[in-house]
Amino acid sequence: MRFTHPSRRTQGAACAAVLLALLAGCANMDERQRGTAGGAAIGAAAGAVLSSATGGKAGTGALVGGALGAVAGNIWSRRMEEKRQAMEQATQGTGVEVTRTADNQLKLDVPSDISFATNSAAVEPRLRPVLDGFANGLGSGPATVVRIIGHTDNTGSDAINDPLSLRRAESVRNYLIDRGVPGHRIEVAGRGSREPLVSNDTAENRARNRRVEIFLREPQQGTGG
Repeated sequence: MRFTHPSRRTQGAACAAVLLALLAGCANMDERQRGTAGGAAIGAAAGAVLSSATGGKAGTGALVGGALGAVAGNIWSRRMEEKRQAMEQATQGTGVEVTRTADNQLKLDVPSDISFATNSAAVEPRLRPVLDGFANGLGSGPATVVRIIGHTDNTGSDAINDPLSLRRAESVRNYLIDRGVPGHRIEVAGRGSREPLVSNDTAENRARNRRVEIFLREPQQGTGG
């Protein structure tokens, strides 16, 4: 029986099928499975199949590398999963919820009843245990970038609220620095009253909007500390 080598079109279809299967597998994993699945294993398996199918041609290799890079970029890293678990443990009992964002950052949702007083950037006593737990959860492992965003309610003008929201973020940053978090790892920003959680129609809702949001992300490749 004569063996017919698969055509390039057939090979391309096979490659596409492999990539689609891998992507579907990633999509079907839950959050923790993505954290421990190991992007390297996925990439190695796909690379082996695709290389075999295409004969290792240079142009095809570039396409494969780009596709695998896109897959790997969307995989929740093991290090970030471990960081999330450390944060959950460190802030247990404080009311803080540790969540993963769509762009693979960690977000700390701080309860509204331990936020800021009106027209104040002072860290409230009830917020301090939360920040202590956060600082402990960062630990001494590989550096992650902390981004703190301050917010206000809608009382007052932008000329008041914009710098106030930034001062709130700076107050949290300074507190974390006092707890041993390196200042160069912390970014701050203020949003004023432009991004409320809820409408500002009641005193309770305005208190919820006087807040900071804390995010953690891995540093970009090629940057230090």
